[in-house]
Amino acid sequence: METRIKIDKVEPAGYKAILGLEGFIESTPLTRKHKDLIKIRASQINGCAFCIDMHTKEARKAGETEQRIYALNAWRDTPFFSEEERAILALTEEVTLISNHVKDETYQQAAKVLEKTYLAQVILAIITINAWNRIGITTNLIPA
Repeated sequence: METRIKIDKVEPAGYKAILGLEGFIESTPLTRKHKDLIKIRASQINGCAFCIDMHTKEARKAGETEQRIYALNAWRDTPFFSEEERAILALTEEVTLISNHVKDETYQQAAKVLEKTYLAQVILAIITINAWNRIGITTNLIPA
């Protein structure tokens, strides 16, 4: 397996635009834990090996526990995640699997436990990692 195309080299302006969105997400008050959970869970759903590898390493470095990382794909069946994290994970799953739409119940729960600006930032973070996943999968990015 090798990378098919290096988008950052072939179309640097487009790549830079996505980096701009990533930079915005990094500048928000979203907690590191929340960003990491969003990135890992969306990457698991999409099957982006490159992003799963990168973001689990980053999460561990930031203090995330192995137990929570390993249980992330079964978060509903564990006591390891807070109400806020559960709302973020449910929203992450439904936005990532957008063809099934985001249920009113899922959105309302997220709106109930997250302040409006924070919710908007969560949605933008979910959209951003999904864009990165699509680049990673389409171009065949390989984990180091």
